[in-house]
Amino acid sequence: MITPAPAPPPPLPFFVYGTLRPGEANHDLFLRGRTESEEPARLDGAVLYDGPGYPYAVEEPGGEVRGELVTALPGAYPELLADLDRLEEYTPGDPRNLYERVARDIVRADGTTARAWVYVAAPRVAAELRARGTRIPDGDWLTRR
Repeated sequence: MITPAPAPPPPLPFFVYGTLRPGEANHDLFLRGRTESEEPARLDGAVLYDGPGYPYAVEEPGGEVRGELVTALPGAYPELLADLDRLEEYTPGDPRNLYERVARDIVRADGTTARAWVYVAAPRVAAELRARGTRIPDGDWLTRR
């Protein structure tokens, strides 16, 4: 019996909060020319930790992470999703993942919400960050310096 391949994930926008934000190192490498829109937004129910050169969002009630809601150009979506999974070293179901890609509600500047993909710290990474990590108090990677 042949097992069918898993269905591809739905084409959701992405919530980016670190090196993929405008002006940061990976924005031009991965997003320039591949997006339909980029708008300020926030992820509620998470806090931000400073990692080695990049941040981690850790799910935690009452927290807030600032970033951008990025909608890919329709023709660019499949390749962009694959590229971002590679950048974040995310493989579905791999216990070695540093990040997990999860669908979460994101709040736009006008208060409306959109479902989006977010790369959050994998459980073992989140536990380590909670124990010994450096939290970014305002939840904004761009103000950490």
